[in-house]
Amino acid sequence: MLNFRNYYEILEVPRAASSDEIKQAYRRLARKYHPDLNPGNKAAEDRFKDINEAYDVLSDLTKRSQYDSFGQYWNQQGFQQKTGPTHPQNWSDRAGAAPAGSASSDDVDFGKFADFQDFVDQLIGKRRKASTAARADRRSARPEPTVPGRRDAEARLVIPLEKAYAGGRERIRLEDGRSLEVNMPGGMVSGQRIRLKGQGTNGGDLYLKIEVLPHEFFKLEGIDIVCELPITPSEAILGGQIEAPTLDGWVKMTLPAGVRSGQRLRLGSKGYPAAEGNGRGDQLVQIRIEIPQNLSDQERSLYEKLRETESFKPRASLPV
Repeated sequence: MLNFRNYYEILEVPRAASSDEIKQAYRRLARKYHPDLNPGNKAAEDRFKDINEAYDVLSDLTKRSQYDSFGQYWNQQGFQQKTGPTHPQNWSDRAGAAPAGSASSDDVDFGKFADFQDFVDQLIGKRRKASTAARADRRSARPEPTVPGRRDAEARLVIPLEKAYAGGRERIRLEDGRSLEVNMPGGMVSGQRIRLKGQGTNGGDLYLKIEVLPHEFFKLEGIDIVCELPITPSEAILGGQIEAPTLDGWVKMTLPAGVRSGQRLRLGSKGYPAAEGNGRGDQLVQIRIEIPQNLSDQERSLYEKLRETESFKPRASLPV
């Protein structure tokens, strides 16, 4: 019996989950268990492979329909549908006529089975003895298998934003069990395809389809990188030099005096690399003024003195 894998449980979503809910769950789990973020953790690496396998099926409407209809047999020869998703009222109609020498559908009481999965389990059990002898006879007359020809292959490579930006050596594990170490270019983006010559089937090429995971702090807008930077009220009022993070590390930037919350400041050429080496975008730093919640006695005393002496009256000009 095949080992059934519940892809909905792997992605932690209900069976009625929408495509958007499946995508959101995949991105959350893929980032959590990505091997780059869990170095040396074999369990996380295996979990990451399961998450990718589940998403590959549930993100494809046709594959998902077949999986929902046929359970563990969805990807076996003879159970795939060539058309789009369907939901016939009588699932027993799918069985069709049994081939000569095998168990006939007339021998099966469909009323005993809750769904197609139960029916297939019973049907395979009835056919197993008859088919074993038949396979032995056919094996002696079977011609030697021919070696399949050169064929290209495709695999998905999911990487964190910082890894996509920097590039470099990356070890990837393919669905056929192979493990490759490749030198990835910098500035990769989602949807990009990278060709690995001769790494497909029998000398064919392997195409890696890149998917960049969203970052918790940096956000891509074209080739610009946007981030929200918290500052103190005194930094906002007085301005001056502070440090800000970029994909290249921390850099110094100058705050203008009186900067407002929500205002964007530009760090030139600190964004994402443009295509074909045509420079880089900028980093847009959006200011967020943070109010301290836990003041020391000295800080509270200074704020009280400031309130007594400050001349700024923001409510004096209200039109009331």
